[in-house]
Amino acid sequence: MGFCIEVSGDYACFTRPEMKVERVSYDVITPSAARAIFEAILWKPAIQWHIHKIEVLKPFNWVNIRRNEVGAVLSTRNISAAMKGGALPSLIIEKERQQRAGLFLKDVAYRLYASFSMTEKAGVNETAGKFAEMFKRRAKKGQCFNQPYLGCREFSCDFKLIEDENNNKTPIAVSKELGWMLYDMDYSDKSDIKPLFYNATMSDGVIEVPKRNSQEVRG
Repeated sequence: MGFCIEVSGDYACFTRPEMKVERVSYDVITPSAARAIFEAILWKPAIQWHIHKIEVLKPFNWVNIRRNEVGAVLSTRNISAAMKGGALPSLIIEKERQQRAGLFLKDVAYRLYASFSMTEKAGVNETAGKFAEMFKRRAKKGQCFNQPYLGCREFSCDFKLIEDENNNKTPIAVSKELGWMLYDMDYSDKSDIKPLFYNATMSDGVIEVPKRNSQEVRG
């Protein structure tokens, strides 16, 4: 069973991993970011989301923004020690603050198509029909486990369930080779998490997302 949601936001940044210091966004939302939006609405260990198609509803609109970021993170070792009764770790933001420029997307809207499959963690009484109805109910009411966002957590987005595709706006009439984009992360080996990429093509505003196990997806 497939589902379709429409998402929109004032800003978005789907960061290119090859950019080390300054944030530069991909032209469109990545499948991993789209998956995260569906998971924000409904996530359970018993299901796994798969993105099939992305429709771009608004023209590309870029904006340069300079903002403050923190250039360090707390050590997991110090946090673990604090959980065991050690000293509480601290991070002085004033000393770690860095000003960075970013090339972001502005005023974006997408229509995302996805489905889910049952995982080996599904219980005896957990069925696809149960989760399908649960997702529809939550999406219609605007419910979510955490606020969905467009690449960066500060770029929150609105979403709505689309059940009648004929009554909605059409994708932009733009065809473009988007090049190699981040597909998702491979967590099969927790000690060696690897990124997966695919060569994305947009045809009249529509991006067909290949299956994860297809030859088009490469690590």
